[in-house]
Amino acid sequence: MEPTIVERAAQPYVALRGKVAMTEIGEFAGRTPELFSWLAARTIDPVGDVFFKYDVVDMDNGLVLEIGLPVEQRQHGEGEIVGGVLPAGRYVSVTHIGHPDELERVTGELLAWAEAEGLEWDTDGSKWGSRLEVYKSDPIDQPDMSTWETELLFRLRG
Repeated sequence: MEPTIVERAAQPYVALRGKVAMTEIGEFAGRTPELFSWLAARTIDPVGDVFFKYDVVDMDNGLVLEIGLPVEQRQHGEGEIVGGVLPAGRYVSVTHIGHPDELERVTGELLAWAEAEGLEWDTDGSKWGSRLEVYKSDPIDQPDMSTWETELLFRLRG
């Protein structure tokens, strides 16, 4: 694991937003084609990779999760489709090659490294509230999930 600190510009996005249990994340992720269809119906092209944005992580009451795609300009959503802007700032980042089930372990290692470095999260106190998972692999092109490339990003204070 080789974490880095990166500066990211603000990025408009559209996302499918929902509240799900941990066990339902895979099913929710399966709805990604709805997001692509929504964009296609409006002739909007994504400008980056699919990401998961965790807004609330409550293991007992569920996760508030967005499956998003970066776009050129801010959009207004409708229903479960929302528009937003990922904030600019410093992020600690690590890229993982492997099955998404390994991300929990990788996340733990990344958080331990960041805390040892004295880094502070730009959140309301929850590390998870600043987490992005950016999926660089397309399941159609790479059906073997053990070869997927995923970037984890946590927004830092300051």
